[in-house]
Amino acid sequence: MPKKRPSPSQALPHRKRTTGNHVMEKSKLAAAMFIVGSIGLFVHYIPLPPAVIACARAVIGTLFLLLALRLKKTPLHGQAIRQNALCLLLSGAALGFNWIFLFEAFRHTGIAVATLCYYMAPVFVILLSPLVLGEHLTRRKIVCTLLAVLGAVCISGVFTGSRQDPRGIAFGLAAALLYCALILLSKRLRGLDTLETTFCQLCTAALVMLPYVLLGGHLHGPAPAPSTLFLLLVVGIIHTGLVYILFFSAVSRLPAQTTAVLSYVDPVTAILLATLFLHQPFGPAEACGTVLILGATLANELPGKKTAGACA
Repeated sequence: MPKKRPSPSQALPHRKRTTGNHVMEKSKLAAAMFIVGSIGLFVHYIPLPPAVIACARAVIGTLFLLLALRLKKTPLHGQAIRQNALCLLLSGAALGFNWIFLFEAFRHTGIAVATLCYYMAPVFVILLSPLVLGEHLTRRKIVCTLLAVLGAVCISGVFTGSRQDPRGIAFGLAAALLYCALILLSKRLRGLDTLETTFCQLCTAALVMLPYVLLGGHLHGPAPAPSTLFLLLVVGIIHTGLVYILFFSAVSRLPAQTTAVLSYVDPVTAILLATLFLHQPFGPAEACGTVLILGATLANELPGKKTAGACA
């Protein structure tokens, strides 16, 4: 005897639950992206070298994620970690130094322009994917790449004569290139879930940057003020540990298109906060560059499959 179909009234509660869950996950992802977008504002008020800030972020974020893993009773798969040791080491180093370059870019060229340079990372992924992953370079990807490059030229100030500090542009693009390396290396990891992968990469970043900070003469001057220590805790706990938890718990339950669109809360937030609170200049050329870079990367991501990468 065939099963009786549920009536619309019986199916409605399930539909409501699904819709409610999606709203919750969208809110979590949007919140994560908003928090990430505000990191430049917090870093602006931390009077420490970028290497020290990045190292502290990695150490505090690692401890926070370790606590989260313990509370959730999530085991670490030692064998999988050993099998992926080289990729974890390289991707962790890329993550740490990517932060250093990004924070340097914030100081040399402003938060808005640095963030937009950083969003050239998908362009580097497109260009390197055929070589590293064997993926085809489609016409759409080529057009998106050219538009993003044109956007980068716009924000550099070439068309307006108000040149940005070339060091800031270089630091931002270096950060984007390292984030591209992080994405490509993460695609080679096997047998690890996303949160476990992120914990291992953060831990590796901390271990790589600690000797760099200690031996590189980055620790000098008086002891940090309590306000500085508080801001470091915020960057490590809120902008790193909490953001990763919100990001991965939401991305695993949302469609790829939704994830791609909501990820652009990050650069929009960074630009608005830098303009409103720090009064950093953002004229028509920068606005045009913003539309070109973010529009090109969004157009490239929307048709693609969902991927779970780290959010920086």
